[in-house]
Amino acid sequence: VQLQASGGGMVQDGGSLRLSCAASGGTFSNFFMAWFRQAPGKEREFVAAINRNGQGLFYADFVKGRFTISRDNAKNTVYLQMDSLKPEDTAVYYCAAGYGNYHSQQKGYDYWGQGTQVTVSS
Repeated sequence: VQLQASGGGMVQDGGSLRLSCAASGGTFSNFFMAWFRQAPGKEREFVAAINRNGQGLFYADFVKGRFTISRDNAKNTVYLQMDSLKPEDTAVYYCAAGYGNYHSQQKGYDYWGQGTQVTVSS
């Protein structure tokens, strides 16, 4: 399974971005999908996850009310809509796919994308 993340860029404080992650080489609807992020000098952390049918959504506390995860199984793509961005959201954002169920740890996921840089300026 290959995951290709895109949509990162540079925005100002309070701005918005929409990340996409396109999957290929597997049956997308079989995977629990998630977004993680890693800021310079910090460990990779969980951001959001979505179950196979898109009805179960999970968020880290620091993004609740600002970020929205969604998926389109017909397009083999998972999205992360990021609104009200803050400078502390600056990080490389990674998408991940797992055969298991909800997990906020990296070990719960089997495949990873290459990451897309998000930079929020103050």
